[in-house]
Amino acid sequence: MSSAVTAAAPARFRDRQVVFANGIAGRTIELHSANPLNYHQMVSHPADMPPVTIDGKLFLPKPAPAKAPVVIVVPGSLSIAPTHLRHAEAFTDMGIAAFVLDPFGGRGVVSTVANQTQFSFAASVYDVIVAAKRLAALPEIDPARIAAQGHSRGGTAVLGAAMRRFSAPVLGEGLALRAVLAAYPWCGHQLLDPDIGTTEVRVLIGDRDGWVSAQQAQGHVQAMRLRGGTASIRIFAGAEHSFDREEPLQKIAEASVSPAAPTAYIADDGAFIHPVTGVADPKLVDRDIAVYGLKAGYGVRGATIGSQGDQPAQFRDDMKAFFKRTLLG
Repeated sequence: MSSAVTAAAPARFRDRQVVFANGIAGRTIELHSANPLNYHQMVSHPADMPPVTIDGKLFLPKPAPAKAPVVIVVPGSLSIAPTHLRHAEAFTDMGIAAFVLDPFGGRGVVSTVANQTQFSFAASVYDVIVAAKRLAALPEIDPARIAAQGHSRGGTAVLGAAMRRFSAPVLGEGLALRAVLAAYPWCGHQLLDPDIGTTEVRVLIGDRDGWVSAQQAQGHVQAMRLRGGTASIRIFAGAEHSFDREEPLQKIAEASVSPAAPTAYIADDGAFIHPVTGVADPKLVDRDIAVYGLKAGYGVRGATIGSQGDQPAQFRDDMKAFFKRTLLG
């Protein structure tokens, strides 16, 4: 499976002509999102969020059903890669539409690998929620079968979008993501009340991941279960970060990560609860939590991505089975 793009692709994803091997071409759709300072602003003062216009490409299956299910594909810190397009193509082969979200181009950001605070994690969550609302309004899309799959930072974003505390004020009580697949997500920010409502969540992560903590992801999934949600996790033996990429293992020297840092919990009003003080403070932002982790000695420079053997195929098989059951079953 391959994706054909123009030979000299412009920097912005929206300006690229993307046509899959199955002949399906992407259609650019703009989204009116925002740049909240933190989760507190997103939850408690949404009118104060600075607006931003981002975009993505919608790929409709052929032949397109009257109302197609759709998966929002959300990239990680390295932005949109061929792997994300291959996953999107796989969805269209299954009869599922795919919307590849670009959180970077509209913000003038190329990568967040070396600095995750160029825009907040709350902004990443809000992007996914806004994308779901926009897609639900399209006549080609079934609003009851909108799902999301995020990778790394994108995995954090789709998990956040599954939380009703974040999504319900935007989507309303009658609309929610049907399913969420979070691929090797960072789970360093977690709501005290991880209510995912009717959304089904699945996490795929490697036990050798040096970017994020598999144990932290386990705890997050268990909290969702205890809250009454349907959530599962699969840990892949010997897998590193981004093990769905059909690329050899490689070290990203500029990566700045803190996989073992304590979790920063989030109160009902969106305020961060500092790991040391235990006090919810609406003024705390992502950078404050990151700096704490670095000063506490959890910071690591450099991390590995890539796959070995049939790891990408194992990932794809699990991914396809999950969405076949939740969107087509």
